Amino acid sequence: MTNAPRFGIWAAVHGARAAHHDPDEPDDASWDRNRALVLEAEALGFDAVLVAQHTANPYDDGRDQLEAWTASAALAALTRRIEIIAAIKPGLYHPVVLAKMALQIEHIARGRFALNLVNAWNRAEFERAGLPFPAHDARYAYGAEWIGLVDRLMRGERVTHAGRHFRVEDYQLRPAGTFRTRPTIYLGGESEPARALAAERADVWFINGQPLDDVAALIADVAARPAPAPLRYGLSAFVIARETDAAAQIEHARLLALADRDAALRADTRARTDTASVMFAKTDAAATRHVGTNGGTAAGLVGSYDTVAARIRDFHAAGIDLFMLQFQPFEAEMRRFAEQILPRVR
Repeated sequence: MTNAPRFGIWAAVHGARAAHHDPDEPDDASWDRNRALVLEAEALGFDAVLVAQHTANPYDDGRDQLEAWTASAALAALTRRIEIIAAIKPGLYHPVVLAKMALQIEHIARGRFALNLVNAWNRAEFERAGLPFPAHDARYAYGAEWIGLVDRLMRGERVTHAGRHFRVEDYQLRPAGTFRTRPTIYLGGESEPARALAAERADVWFINGQPLDDVAALIADVAARPAPAPLRYGLSAFVIARETDAAAQIEHARLLALADRDAALRADTRARTDTASVMFAKTDAAATRHVGTNGGTAAGLVGSYDTVAARIRDFHAAGIDLFMLQFQPFEAEMRRFAEQILPRVR
């Protein structure tokens, strides 16, 4: 690739990413913390923030959980440069309502908004609210019809549609097209239905953290599929960077030991997870333990400053455009990355 890599952060929507009992990391999902975190990320030179969507904390519903779309609207008004990416689970919003919300945030952000379509894995989030939670592939079929409508509505088209899941008659949304054709569409998920939908509808496909060879194979698979426009690729990763490789491994071991104290939380979360979730299946099958969500340190961004920078360059050469990063303690390690890794890569 010839374009420069982009770097984003995961908002702290449910607190700590690696371990909930870290004395150096506040398990804080508050709006105040996230506002400060994103404003600092923008000042440090990060390009994007991903605000994951959960109605209740997916690990412990007694803990705080930031609401993704209201927070994204506020962040859009407070920031000036950083891309605001809000995750969306189609089963929670009618496409007309969601498309209107997306266009409004796009207008507030003056062309910096994106939505990240995800296939929900937490059954309890839906079932406890009396909402349907179909089987994995059925959710993707629903999502395909859903995003097709949202795409057209965000473009400002006048839409009439009669499908399996939705009926829309003579609907048009405004304002639209003020800053660009429509907000960017990201899509996460690695199952066969997810790959097919990414090629058909997404601008950027998010891949969970995993080794370089696995990422390259995933990109090759999706890149070979017919698509209306060239697809870009993003990678989730948890970063542990230190002066030396040995020091980074010591910190990784510290976080792993702290994460052991979350075993009961992880077991409860796993019991509520869709068994067809590829992300969790890969985590269960991994020979090496990792920290962080969505693959976390499985991407291998653990090592000296030079090691981490070199691995980022390798991923970028394989096709990764956007690195969506996690840290712990988040603020301190985000600053370290900006000071030590960004200059080495850029």
